[in-house]
Amino acid sequence: MRLRRSTASGLRNVLLIFDALNAIERFQSFRARPTGDLSLRDEEGRISITPTSVRFIFGGDEGDTLRWVECAVEIDRDDHWARVMRFLHRYAAANGMEYRDSGTGASS
Repeated sequence: MRLRRSTASGLRNVLLIFDALNAIERFQSFRARPTGDLSLRDEEGRISITPTSVRFIFGGDEGDTLRWVECAVEIDRDDHWARVMRFLHRYAAANGMEYRDSGTGASS
């Protein structure tokens, strides 16, 4: 995961990287148009965010093995950013990860 703030627009950007997706693992079709929302759930409830872009990264010998999926989200409101950050901190703690501010080297 990467967190950035655009110096030009002031928008905060979150890049989520997924190693697996349930839709792919269960062989669901991608022919139908997706709803476009990403649903995140934690003890505070549900967050529904709309990605600004989604990239499927393939590799392997034949180039047809899904390696990961990148989902970019732009967040413009301070209250939405605070809520997403609380979710990400909880997720990191529950999965043995930590957040580090690259500007200071300190983890928060």
